[in-house]
Amino acid sequence: MAPAAASGGSTLPSGFSVFTTFPDLLFIFEFVFGGLVWILVASSLVPIPLIQGWVMFVSVFCFVTTTTLLVLYIINAHGGETSWVTLDAAYNCVAALFYLSASVLEALATILTRDGYTYKQYHENISAVVFSYVATLLYVTHAVFSLIRWKSS
Repeated sequence: MAPAAASGGSTLPSGFSVFTTFPDLLFIFEFVFGGLVWILVASSLVPIPLIQGWVMFVSVFCFVTTTTLLVLYIINAHGGETSWVTLDAAYNCVAALFYLSASVLEALATILTRDGYTYKQYHENISAVVFSYVATLLYVTHAVFSLIRWKSS
């Protein structure tokens, strides 16, 4: 544990310092925007179940996993182990890829079904696309800084 602490910020935070350190602060925003994607896609009609099913899977999976990791970091379950830094980097890379694919597919589904929706449902799907791309940007940013932390650990 001493070499990781000596390298300067390469360990995971614990307790409520999770809310004050970057990139772990992004957990909160990922939680909020991922939840919005989940809610908006769930409340819209699902004319293309295969595409929007993937979007729902990604949003629910990332929401639950992000919440679980946040709670585990707060209760210091990682205990300063460097394997958790690897887990953090790997998860954020996978989540960024998942959300990128879900964002593109949700945009495609919205474009393809533009004429089949009412005004309200169409705008719900547009909002889901926008929030999905925001979540993608958050996960990509978190992944980049997690990989930097992983490399320095």
